[in-house]
Amino acid sequence: MRNLYLFFLKYKDHFIFLFIVFFSSYILLQNDNPNIHIIRGKFSDKFSIISSPLAWLRSMSRLEIETQLLREKNIQLSLKLESMLNANEEYKALLHLLKLKEDSDLELIAANVINSGASANLSSITIDIGSNEGVKLNQTVLVSEGVIGKTVVVGKKTSIVQIINDVNFRLSVRILPSGNSGILRFLKDDICEIRELQKNAEISIGDNVVTSGFSQIYPKNLPVGEVIEVVNERGSFQKVAKVRIKAKIGSLLHVFIIVSDLDKIG
Repeated sequence: MRNLYLFFLKYKDHFIFLFIVFFSSYILLQNDNPNIHIIRGKFSDKFSIISSPLAWLRSMSRLEIETQLLREKNIQLSLKLESMLNANEEYKALLHLLKLKEDSDLELIAANVINSGASANLSSITIDIGSNEGVKLNQTVLVSEGVIGKTVVVGKKTSIVQIINDVNFRLSVRILPSGNSGILRFLKDDICEIRELQKNAEISIGDNVVTSGFSQIYPKNLPVGEVIEVVNERGSFQKVAKVRIKAKIGSLLHVFIIVSDLDKIG
């Protein structure tokens, strides 16, 4: 209590000044004299100059909050739109697969791709069906555009598929309409090449490439790709055809496995 008293004595002039200022302001605000109104108006003008920056800062703060909310809403709408577009593309892909199954005489089982690149030394995908659904080793895997690979590992509920862009993948194919046959292997991106073609083989750009039927794995006449270039190798009795495969290997979501017995396929 003594300390408080000493503090008051030490700063009594300041307290008295503040009291006088507040008391004077109160009297001015309560007075209805016309001169006082003029003083009030001038005070209001001066105070508005001081308060304007504060009001601007509050306005900018609200604007920043609203802008952030709009950004979040825009992101949400963009994500929803992207999801709808992806769903539409997936729907189209499923329609193509359904049409393939309806139009084909082969016995097909549908599967979903659940992983890619499961093996370090193998270009592959993992699908969500296995021996429980009748999948076996070395069965053809395809999409509506054509062949994409074969089963190489079969579990009870999942299987691993070696796909066509694996460096060790080989496929016996035939080029139509000429009927020349050769061995297809992957080069890069969506480009493969067919070797072991006769030098005098009549092959043109745009010719269709299908499975030859010589393999014990792949039925004949399954679509593979289209010839985009023909190369005559110097000093060789063979020519090479470069082929663009039709299947979109990088965006596989759904596939079919051919489970028909090849001996029963006409």
